Amino acid sequence: MPSTKPSAGAPAVARAAQLLQVLAKAPGKEWSLTDIASELEAAKSSTLTVCVALEEAGLIERRGSGYLLGREILNLAGAYLSGFDQVRAFYDLCARDEVLSGLVVQIAMLDRADVLYLARHEGQAPYRMAAGIGSRFPASSTAVGHALLSKMEDDTIMRLYEQYPHFELHTAYSVRDIQELLSKVQLTRTRGYSVDREGVHPGLVGVAVPLDPWNSADAELTLGAAINAPEATQERIEEVGQSLQRLAQKLTNPLSFQTAVSLGKST
Repeated sequence: MPSTKPSAGAPAVARAAQLLQVLAKAPGKEWSLTDIASELEAAKSSTLTVCVALEEAGLIERRGSGYLLGREILNLAGAYLSGFDQVRAFYDLCARDEVLSGLVVQIAMLDRADVLYLARHEGQAPYRMAAGIGSRFPASSTAVGHALLSKMEDDTIMRLYEQYPHFELHTAYSVRDIQELLSKVQLTRTRGYSVDREGVHPGLVGVAVPLDPWNSADAELTLGAAINAPEATQERIEEVGQSLQRLAQKLTNPLSFQTAVSLGKST
């Protein structure tokens, strides 16, 4: 639920922003005035005043028994997205994240059976062994590779590795065959993030999550972070995995197909 504490400078503006957040929680739902006022912990009379102003601006509209987000929301979102740089935002968000700011964090994409690293937040970690921008490593033995492959069907992965049957071994922990790889990919799907325990770099544990491309025609991406192996407790891995999931959410285009469809119901 959004904060109901009004702004000291502009309480009406703050209440309007909170009201939009309420409607955004369930796109397509018709929110009655009573329900909105209850969510905001505000009087129905003052809530109605805000609804009227937002309706006049096209930001919400009345439909059936209640209110929905209006089409003007899409225009504002489009204006925001036209100036959004996913990679620049990646660096800014990593620097501000309490968990990730001190780690090496990377963006990577799949190129045949390899992963190609596209961006790297340096952090303050006392190592520089993790892959740099432009580096390539086998997808089979990297956390970012497992995260990327987790978006594919098993049959597709098997067909890919029929073309590249040689499994490159970097350490004693590198993945050695297709069955071991499929097992790690399945675990990634179940858990929501992948874990590579020293599969490429001795002493480093990788954690990664899929990152949806900004545009549907772009390549699939992934976010990965490196942890020193002695510090890679299960609790620490889960903490980093959850932080990466939150980062991926912030870097995902909010006007994805599903979001656009939901908003479009109000038109």
